[in-house]
Amino acid sequence: MKSILFREIKSFFGAPVGYLVIAIFLLLNGLFLWIFEGEFNILNSGFADMTPFFTLAPWILLFLIPAVTMRSFSDEKKQGTIELLLTKPLSLWQIVGGKFLGAVVLIALAIVPTLLYVFVLNDLGMKDNPFDFGSTVGAYFGLLFLISGYASIGIFTSTLSENQIVAFILSVFLCFIFYYGFEGLAVFFGSAGDYVSRIGMDYHFKSMGKGVLDTRDILYFTSVAFFFLSLTVYQLKGLKS
Repeated sequence: MKSILFREIKSFFGAPVGYLVIAIFLLLNGLFLWIFEGEFNILNSGFADMTPFFTLAPWILLFLIPAVTMRSFSDEKKQGTIELLLTKPLSLWQIVGGKFLGAVVLIALAIVPTLLYVFVLNDLGMKDNPFDFGSTVGAYFGLLFLISGYASIGIFTSTLSENQIVAFILSVFLCFIFYYGFEGLAVFFGSAGDYVSRIGMDYHFKSMGKGVLDTRDILYFTSVAFFFLSLTVYQLKGLKS
């Protein structure tokens, strides 16, 4: 799995893709959080907290992660190298795991510079409005789990077509459904709406953002990632046979 992981990271940074992804993520967040007027502008909110960032980041990543993962297997199929990849002395889980971790590592690297926001806001905080480190740490962990969920979906959809654009659109659609779709549908289920919203990532991400790392939230994201990675392995088994 290490060989696949290093190969993915090398391919990301051996071409403009890796640098472009990191630059776009930081640029969009920087513009919306510090420059553009609106509900996401931290300076205009009057509060020294990272809530605008953790509200905006999932929506940017909803498009950015599919853009990273769309080439994972679709490009291998288009170039005709998928057969060579599947004949390597590696299990399907090792191949899928390497590509999955490669995407997660790249996006995690894009998030690291945003820790600067924490130090800036901590300095801006007032005595009567101190910076909440607990909820911020929880939200960062939640964001990492959300990234893993998005990445697993993107890896799976890349096995469905050799066309990267098709893989991208399918990934964005599924990520949207799992992040906000169930939350949006909850209003139509009355008293049962709370149970419907719990199927979505948004519910569990917000729960972790309160600073409490509940095992139920961790288990949810782990299950989502495992489910889509299992589907990916199943798809590859069909190609291998």
